[in-house]
Amino acid sequence: MNDQASPSKLFFASDYMEGAHPMILQRLMETNLVHSAGYGTDEYSESARALIRTACNAPDAEIYFLVGGTQANATVIKSALRPYQGVIAAETGHVSVHEAGAIEAGGHKVITLPHRNGKLQADSIERCIHGFWDDANHEHMVMPGMVYISQPTEFGTLYSLEELTKISTVCHRHNVSLYVDGARLAYALACPQNDVTLPDLARLCDAFYIGGTKCGALFGEAVVLPRRDFIPHFFTLIKQNGALLAKGRIAGIQFETLFSQVPACSADGSADGASSIGSSVESPAEETCLLYEMVGRNAITAADRIRTALIEKGYEISFACPTNQLFITVDDTQKERLEALLELSFWEKRPDGRTVLRICTSWATDQKDVDRLIEIL
Repeated sequence: MNDQASPSKLFFASDYMEGAHPMILQRLMETNLVHSAGYGTDEYSESARALIRTACNAPDAEIYFLVGGTQANATVIKSALRPYQGVIAAETGHVSVHEAGAIEAGGHKVITLPHRNGKLQADSIERCIHGFWDDANHEHMVMPGMVYISQPTEFGTLYSLEELTKISTVCHRHNVSLYVDGARLAYALACPQNDVTLPDLARLCDAFYIGGTKCGALFGEAVVLPRRDFIPHFFTLIKQNGALLAKGRIAGIQFETLFSQVPACSADGSADGASSIGSSVESPAEETCLLYEMVGRNAITAADRIRTALIEKGYEISFACPTNQLFITVDDTQKERLEALLELSFWEKRPDGRTVLRICTSWATDQKDVDRLIEIL
C-alpha cells in the first residue's frame, strides 16, 4: 500500500497510527518545563511504578520503562538467557516473524513450535524440553531457557488462565523462565472473554511487559519483573542495548497517566465498573477505573461492532479472535474494492490465491468511522 493514503480513506490498518491519549498529552504539557532527574529516576516514573505494582498486586516488582516492543523483547530475552540458551516461541510469534531477527542478532536462537490459533500448548512445550534433554547430543544443541508468548497473540486470540497456568507450571518444573509480550495487553484486559488479570501475570510469569505504544501512549513499554533480581543489573543491560531513555520521565508520565483512575464509563459512555485489570470476576459498578482499561474498552467495542457486521454481511472470517484484530479472507475483487476505500493491513496470501486482510481498531477509533466502515462493508 502507498505510504501516503488518500485523505478520504478510513484507517483501520493498525493500533498505533495515532499519537497519544489527550490526557497523556495534557499531562506532558503540564510538566513540560519541570526539572527532573534522568533515566527514569524521576518522581513521575517512581509514581508510575507504584501504581503498576498496586495494579499487579506485586509490591516487590521491578519496573523499567523501555522505548518500544522490539527493544523490550530483545533486551529481556538477551539479558535473561545464558549464551547457550534459546527461547521457545510459536512459529507465528512476534519474535519469530516480525522483529527482523532481533533475537538472533542478540545471539539467541528462537526455537519455534507449532501453534493452535496463535497459541503455544503446554504439552508441546514439555515435549520440546524433554526432547532436548533426552537427546544424547544435547551438549551440542541450543538449550531451551525461556518460553515467549504474547497476550493477545499475533492472531488476536487470548490465553485463558487455565492455559497460562499450565504453561507456567511446565516452565517452572523445568527451570525455564516464562516471558509474556503485552504489546496489546490493554485490549486483552478489556475483552469480556478474558480471565487473565495483571496479578495473574505477576504471579505466573518471570517477566512481562505492559504495552503503551499500541495502547494510548506516544511510545514506551513497562517491563515488569515480579521477582526482584530476576535479571541482575537490568538497568545497565537496558542502557547497553540502546533501550534506555535519557528523558525517562516522558515514559514515566505516560504510564502514571495510564494507571491513574478516571471516571468509569465504557466506550459508549455508559457507566461500567467491571474490571479485568485486578479481578477475573465482574464487580459491581464503581465510579472510577484505570485509564489503561478505558482505552482498551474503546477498541473492543469498535471491534465487536465490526465483527457483527462482517458476519451479517457474509464475509469469511479467517480465524476467530475476540480482541481488537479482525481477519477476513477476500478474493481479488473484494480486496480491490475494500482497499480503494479503507486502509487495511495485508496479512498473508492463501494457497488458493485469496488474501487475508486485517482490520484493526484502537484506543482512538472513532465510532463514527466504525459506522462508515460498516456501510462500506
